[in-house]
This record gives sequence, C-alpha cells and structure tokens, in this order.
Amino acid sequence: MQKFRKAAAYLVVIASVAVATSPSFAQSTIRSVDPGPRLLESYIAYIGPQDLYNSRGIRLTEPWQILRQDRANFHRYGKADRADQYDSFFADERNRAAKEVMLMRGTIQARAARDLVSGGAMILVEIYGRGSVGEYIDVSVMR
Repeated sequence: MQKFRKAAAYLVVIASVAVATSPSFAQSTIRSVDPGPRLLESYIAYIGPQDLYNSRGIRLTEPWQILRQDRANFHRYGKADRADQYDSFFADERNRAAKEVMLMRGTIQARAARDLVSGGAMILVEIYGRGSVGEYIDVSVMR
C-alpha cells in the first residue's frame, strides 16, 4: 500500500509537469500586441468670435489656444455656439490643458489652422488614445 501511494504521488507530479509544459498550457501565456491608439471620441464645434479671445479679452493667435478656449467656453463658461457638440473628454480641465501637446502629436492642415485663427470655421476634432488617456487629436475644418 505504501508503494502504491508513493507511485501515485510520482504520477501526479509527472502529470503536472506534462500539463505545464504542453503547448495548450503555453497558449494561456501569450499576450496580444498593443493595437495602438484608438478613437476615443469626436465632436463638431463652430469657432465663433467668442472663441477667439481668452477670458481676459486677449486675442488668441494659435490654433491650439482657440481649440482650448472653445472647449472652456462650452464646458466651463456655458457659452456654446449653436453647432457645438458635447464631448466628455475635454469636459475635464486637465484634458483641456493637454490639448496643445495633443495637437502637436496629431494633425491639422495649414489651411485648417488659418481658418481656426480667422474664426467662422466648423471643425471636427477626433481624440485618439488608449483607455481613457488621450494621446493626440486630429482636427479637420469643414467649410
């Protein structure tokens, strides 16, 4: 009986090692490759005269400043143009503060940048990132 128990214990160990080294066990440890940033959210906004000036009345001259002011006007000050859509991402003030870096990592065509600074432009902003962290934005102007 003692020999039987000892043999059974050895078989359990051998079976455990066989399972742990089998290809089917190894499959559970494979990780997928990060697919990269994905579209988190998008919104449409109209860049009106109120978006061209900061809260101290100073004329803004950079596209990222105007984009940020548009979202601050919408979310913080309740000043929305008729075509402005809600977005949850830039409702967070910290995300609005990161907008300059996000635009530098993203794309905006030269004409779109000029149209933004001039005002009167309808824009589409696409926010890309991983999880809830934004990495870059792409801005298109629709005239």
